[in-house]
Amino acid sequence: MRLVLLSDTHMHHEALTVPPCDVLIHAGDFTRRGRRQEVEEFLRWFSLREAREKVLIAGNHDFLCEEAPDLARALIQEAGVRYLQDEEAHVAGLRIWGSPMTPRFGQWAFNLDRGPDLAAHWQRIPEGLDLLITHGPPSGLGDRTWSGVSAGCEDLLARVRQVRPRLHVFGHIHEAHGEYTLPGLATRFLNVSNCRLMPFGVRPPLVVELEPRSPRSTTDGGPEEGGASVA
Repeated sequence: MRLVLLSDTHMHHEALTVPPCDVLIHAGDFTRRGRRQEVEEFLRWFSLREAREKVLIAGNHDFLCEEAPDLARALIQEAGVRYLQDEEAHVAGLRIWGSPMTPRFGQWAFNLDRGPDLAAHWQRIPEGLDLLITHGPPSGLGDRTWSGVSAGCEDLLARVRQVRPRLHVFGHIHEAHGEYTLPGLATRFLNVSNCRLMPFGVRPPLVVELEPRSPRSTTDGGPEEGGASVA
């Protein structure tokens, strides 16, 4: 099964070439400032991509999704897109859970204070996921800024260690694009930010092959879970 992964397109989506796929996923920051016009413009483009299923979460720039959640959800659903805001969906045989939350920084959308607030929030992530989508990265994995700051969330990393999704997809930190692993953990961590920080421009979407679990699969990250590969 082919997954195409996007994040942090910030209204530069027209510059991307999205290959046909089974599931098209966007990990948030599809707008610059979350205005309704931006949301509608992005959705017109996103809805026309050649994909059997489309999944979207918001990011810290996507203010409409926080300030007018019913309107945003209606617009997204009318475009034929699955919208996840701290919830799970079964998509093309995959268990997926998505969240827009990131540690507080400035006056952005979907921010929570580090510590108990975020730790309690991440406890909602269930076990047995094929794919976890968060806008922001876990601590130490795809989270280093140009200034050398590790901006990821420690409590998110702790929860991922517990629930062990097969893939953890995120963005938010544009300059930390790439794949990351942790010793002893089968989870693959993918920062799929499309917009570059320096130099400016966009990166192509990341394509991943991921098969649904077989009925005999386990949830402990072992070899029975099935593999995932970058196409």
